[in-house]
Amino acid sequence: MNPVRIALLAALTACGGAEPAPAEAPKPAETTTKAPSAPTAISNAAKVFGAGIAAATVTDAERPLLDLGRALYFDPRLSKDDTISCNSCHQLDRYGVDGEPTSPGVGGKRGGRNSPTSLNAFAHIAQFWDGRAPDVEAQAKGPVLNPGEMAMPSEAAVEKKLKGVKGYVDLFAKAFPGETQPITYDNMAKAIGAFERKLTTPSKFDRYLGGQADALSADEVKGMETFVATGCTACHSGPLLGGQTYMKLGMVEPYETNDLGRYEVTKNDAHKYVFKVPSLRNVAQTGPYFHDGTVATLDDAVAKMAKHQLGKQLSDTDRAAIITFLGALTGQVDATYTAKPTLP
Repeated sequence: MNPVRIALLAALTACGGAEPAPAEAPKPAETTTKAPSAPTAISNAAKVFGAGIAAATVTDAERPLLDLGRALYFDPRLSKDDTISCNSCHQLDRYGVDGEPTSPGVGGKRGGRNSPTSLNAFAHIAQFWDGRAPDVEAQAKGPVLNPGEMAMPSEAAVEKKLKGVKGYVDLFAKAFPGETQPITYDNMAKAIGAFERKLTTPSKFDRYLGGQADALSADEVKGMETFVATGCTACHSGPLLGGQTYMKLGMVEPYETNDLGRYEVTKNDAHKYVFKVPSLRNVAQTGPYFHDGTVATLDDAVAKMAKHQLGKQLSDTDRAAIITFLGALTGQVDATYTAKPTLP
């Protein structure tokens, strides 16, 4: 499912009050702004967030490839010492993350960046924080050969290892019928990518966008309105509430980091400290936050984003409202689809 590009909702403006009248003058009649009706509020939300996302469907024709991809995703034998799998860092029973600031690889080595969730990742503009992989298939190739992650020495070594497992010989043959040599590094990545393309997590927010006004509580709707009014949708809009653009971290107030972000890929000075804007889907469950994993709580993450990106100091009330809305973005993948399979 390709994400739809959505026009941003016009910024809400506050009306200033008039000078108070002298005590002896009659008080002017109070005026109130009427809240928009539920259909209008939903229509306004759809202008910012689109029609939402839907649960993935699986056809019988897709099953052989998806079964192979699921097995590979969970198999630690794709690592040098048979200890690290895709699921080690992107745990499907923990919303696609491992809950650590940075993830341990073979031998306990840790990278410098937080492992982002694999849920809904296929619909992002690119993969990794710096966007160096165009899609989930290309992303699946990187960690397997990365010496700090799964540390396999070469593509040929991966292929040899897979060919030594009879169950994989059968699974690859079913997934890639007609190919004389189905076990290839490219086909490994295609299978993992195909499996990840079904990891969609629709939530009650999507039911709301679809017209079910009571899918969100009054507090969640208020939080959504606060989220929009604060200006968060300048980056976090569209069906995934992010994942579609790159942005400098510290747009208004510098954010302290030694990570140069996308510059490491492009060598363009304009890309220093620029990162892919993360999706906010399931964000209440995927901490710690930011590229460096140094922000432990969602409350702190919201406060820091307002400060560094918008130059705003949010009140406790506004922060709490936004966090309430973000909780409504928590969804689920079919548990039978993400359950660990019996490995070949």
